[in-house]
Amino acid sequence: MLNAALAYYRSNMDVVKKKILLVEDDIALAAVYRSRLELEGFDINEVHNGEEALSAAISFRPDLILLDAMMPKISGFDVLDILRNTPDTTNIRVIMLTALSQPKDKERAEQLGVDDYLVKSQVVIGDVVARVKHHLGLDTTVPTAPSSDE
Repeated sequence: MLNAALAYYRSNMDVVKKKILLVEDDIALAAVYRSRLELEGFDINEVHNGEEALSAAISFRPDLILLDAMMPKISGFDVLDILRNTPDTTNIRVIMLTALSQPKDKERAEQLGVDDYLVKSQVVIGDVVARVKHHLGLDTTVPTAPSSDE
């Protein structure tokens, strides 16, 4: 029964696919995140600078944006500020995924309305996927270690 349910779910993934806009100027890193997120069943649109991010946020209409902070043309902070002040994009969930680990950078992002702030050197890709699923309201149940009475 469970296998049938899983097969049905997988065959209908296109119906429930959540859209993620991946904004990362490091092409190799973006490819890694894209591959994993696609394996998780997400529809990914990848762009490599802040200018493309703003355009794609309107045309792609993502459910969530994974946003780097330091990028060419327009910084991630400025992209976030514009997204939050544009009626069509103000409610899109945004996770900043950045190398900036200083508290002042996180505080700045929070003041601009970021939903989550992840420092690249402090997370693995599984953590990023878990946070994405959390913010999209998807199941992020993590198996717990068996108790000693089992």
